[in-house]
Amino acid sequence: MTFWTEALGASVRYYDAGGIRTRVLEAGNGGPPLVLMHGLSGHAESFIRNVVPLAQAGYHVYAVDAIGHGFSDKPADLTYHSPVFEKHLIDVLDAIGADQAHLVGQSLGAWTAWRVALSHPQRIRSLTSATGAGILLSDEASKRQSEEIHKKVGSVTARALEEPTRERVRARLEWLMASPERVPDELVETRYRIFNLPDSREVMGKLSAEQTSEENRANLLTEDDLARTQVPVLLLWTDKNPTVPPTVAERAAQIVPGARYELIEDAGHWPQFEQPAEFQRILLDFLGGI
Repeated sequence: MTFWTEALGASVRYYDAGGIRTRVLEAGNGGPPLVLMHGLSGHAESFIRNVVPLAQAGYHVYAVDAIGHGFSDKPADLTYHSPVFEKHLIDVLDAIGADQAHLVGQSLGAWTAWRVALSHPQRIRSLTSATGAGILLSDEASKRQSEEIHKKVGSVTARALEEPTRERVRARLEWLMASPERVPDELVETRYRIFNLPDSREVMGKLSAEQTSEENRANLLTEDDLARTQVPVLLLWTDKNPTVPPTVAERAAQIVPGARYELIEDAGHWPQFEQPAEFQRILLDFLGGI
């Protein structure tokens, strides 16, 4: 069975988001906009198991290929630090005609969504950070851990991008998951083909290096940033996340005014793919309370 059967009823559309041709997997009939943002080197298929169920729950759902990713444009003349992704997300909201939207970000997507929630809170109805990147707690142990995670993500991503064979792509995906058997051949083939697009070969290695660079750490979310967040926040984590541990998310939830923290068990970095029913249950319960 193809995982595209789980997306039956959705459509693949392209929007002009600030001059960037942007691919979106979309479903829904005019409900509140719900925008799903993937992680570093990801693509809209990261949320392929969620788009239709969330639309059936009453939302107009948009799973977006971020700038430099998937089948969206990949300009070679940009420095891919956080502000580039933030601008693109704002341009996506404008392109889909969303004055306000619920944002769900996974990993890099959560970091991007949170920065937009800080800079444009009037555009954001809620923010869900699912195993989100970018959180920097102030104690020295957390700072050292953050630096180690940043380097590790850069290293494992670079290995898959520098020579994107199916074997290396699979290894990168298996690193994300709690169990390697959760990585279907179709997901490997999808990412393999994306990584081998001409514009991907030209840009994505550069993008990964710049996004995980020391210079981009200036855009991390500090405790002051967390404390001044004005939108409803859900920190949705897992017990086997290979990047940021749940203790960081728990502490962040204590700092963010009114934030909610939830843990999904037996999942790695992709709870939306590994445990979609539980992911959707928690998310919809959170959204329903806003």
